[in-house]
Amino acid sequence: QVQLVESGGGSVQAGGSLRLSCSVSGYTYFRNCMGWFREALGKEREGVSCITWTGNITYYSDSVKGRFTISQDKAKNTMYLEMNNLQPEDTAMYYCAADPRKPCRLWYVGDFDYRGQGTQVTVSS
Repeated sequence: QVQLVESGGGSVQAGGSLRLSCSVSGYTYFRNCMGWFREALGKEREGVSCITWTGNITYYSDSVKGRFTISQDKAKNTMYLEMNNLQPEDTAMYYCAADPRKPCRLWYVGDFDYRGQGTQVTVSS
């Protein structure tokens, strides 16, 4: 059984940082694409970032570009999202997701076949 488990969420003040982790089990690794999307009250689901298995090619939404960094440790079957200079508008539930087939693009991340249970990020002003 494939499982994705996020950790690292929490509450911070504006300008602060958090590092999210996504641990994958039940599958060697998704040798295609993994990513993060977020859901906030009253807002549409947003693909935040994704990374390809081969080449470590990364993509970011305009809203987080320059502040967030996605990475992966293939030996540990773990993906990370380093979030710096967090702002109140970053407040959301963050989900990691993975898919063995879909294109590695931000607009697909929210519909990836596998996702975790989510971790809450709250940023206060």
